[in-house]
Amino acid sequence: MKLQKINLIFVSLVITSLFFTSCKHEQSSTTGWNYNDPRNGGFQKVPYLEQETGPGLVLIEGGRFTMGRVEQEVNYDWNNIPRTVTISSFYMDETEVSNFAYLEYLYWLDRVFSLDYPEVYKKAVPDTLVWRSKLAYNEPYVEYYLRHPSYRDYPVVGVNWLQANDFCAWRTDRVNEIILIREGLFEHYPNQINEDNFNTEAYMLGQYESGKRVDGIPDLDPNKEFRNVKMEDGILLPKYRLPTEAEWEYAAYGLIGNTIDELIPDRKLYPWNGHAVRNSNEKYIGQILANFKRGRGDNMGVAGKLNDNADVTAPVYAYWPNDYGLYNMAGNVSEWVMDVYRPLSLEDNDDFRPFRGNVYQTKELDEDGYIAEKYAEPQIDSVTGKMIGIPGRIKYRDVDTEKDNLTDRRNYKSADNIDYLDGHWESSVYYGEVGAGTIDSDFDELDKQKQMYQFGETSLVNDRARVYKGASWRDRAYWMVPGTRRYLTEEQSTSYIGFRCAMTRVGSPVGLGY
Repeated sequence: MKLQKINLIFVSLVITSLFFTSCKHEQSSTTGWNYNDPRNGGFQKVPYLEQETGPGLVLIEGGRFTMGRVEQEVNYDWNNIPRTVTISSFYMDETEVSNFAYLEYLYWLDRVFSLDYPEVYKKAVPDTLVWRSKLAYNEPYVEYYLRHPSYRDYPVVGVNWLQANDFCAWRTDRVNEIILIREGLFEHYPNQINEDNFNTEAYMLGQYESGKRVDGIPDLDPNKEFRNVKMEDGILLPKYRLPTEAEWEYAAYGLIGNTIDELIPDRKLYPWNGHAVRNSNEKYIGQILANFKRGRGDNMGVAGKLNDNADVTAPVYAYWPNDYGLYNMAGNVSEWVMDVYRPLSLEDNDDFRPFRGNVYQTKELDEDGYIAEKYAEPQIDSVTGKMIGIPGRIKYRDVDTEKDNLTDRRNYKSADNIDYLDGHWESSVYYGEVGAGTIDSDFDELDKQKQMYQFGETSLVNDRARVYKGASWRDRAYWMVPGTRRYLTEEQSTSYIGFRCAMTRVGSPVGLGY
């Protein structure tokens, strides 16, 4: 009895101790002030483990690899010099974006914008006429490929680089919106229309309030009751985007399956081991590993033994994934990446997270110095005629040398850095000849780009030429080597180029447990 009483006293002391411990605030190791304490102003330190994996994504653990040519240079472009680079960890879509995923996007745009701004929807619709060929009967693909349910799990094509980027931006907002619904902060709000639609940045800046279930998260600031979710909470995900050329190539090789300690003893030619395009596994021996064109007039083999079981594209989950779990990184459709094409990118770019295409921007401010109101209607560029602003999104502008005080910066001096070291007007053989009789003094920037690479005469290279990677259903096996690279103007689309999204990995490159 006495022992039981002692035990009860001990348990009571433990519970009391735990209670007071749980009420005790964590202190700053810098100042000694409490976190999460309204008496100290309410500076918060929220519980956080690591970044949530977004829908459809897999983690690509980063590292170093040799980027560039590993196959013979059949075109003799010499635009792909091998070099060692390091890629940070990031996320990438398990598959190419499918027709059905893109139809979900089109449905949302139609529901939200088409009543008042049908041009927003029309801008996003893929060009189904890319299937036409003057000497082939491809009309069934024109009519059925995008919308017929038989093709719902096939990769979307006819999407240009600009449309692919718009899809990524839309997907970011839809994923973050459902996260806020999941967390009980928002209700399902299907009546979004025009500028009254959920945008992640507009919400965090206090410019979107519709559909809220509650006023927000309790704010520990003694002068406030509630607040919106912000970046410091770690609840919302980073932006979906296109992968860079280096990221795509690194992910396609999947060298994580070829490492022994810190060594990569076997260099890959394709996303799988070996130098053949057929499976060497006893269970699947001889089966084609990707969707490509085996030879002239041979898109799929013979009846009764179709070699890749696809005349044009194949379902996005067809064939075997690589060692990262990514499907169709060789064949099916080529894929857009972020980079602007330059022949010498691999000589010029940094060896850490290499990329060409940076145009630095900042949020637009109003006359009082506050973030400008989001777009209320579509914004059209007066020069190019392109839509540059979608209702509901925050306004951005290119950084300005004077407004943003770039003169004293050491790492960049201008907004547009696409031409840095390669393609800038000052490096042209025509520089200094404007107005001297050789070149008209009315030359504009587009004329300068044309002269730099003789755009439209001897090349198609300018600042709108975007890289696409990998082989497609109409390519030979050579292009299935991830190191190969090609380019196309960002406004153009084809029946053999699709895309997949990526997302930046923040924090630890490997996640929990390391």
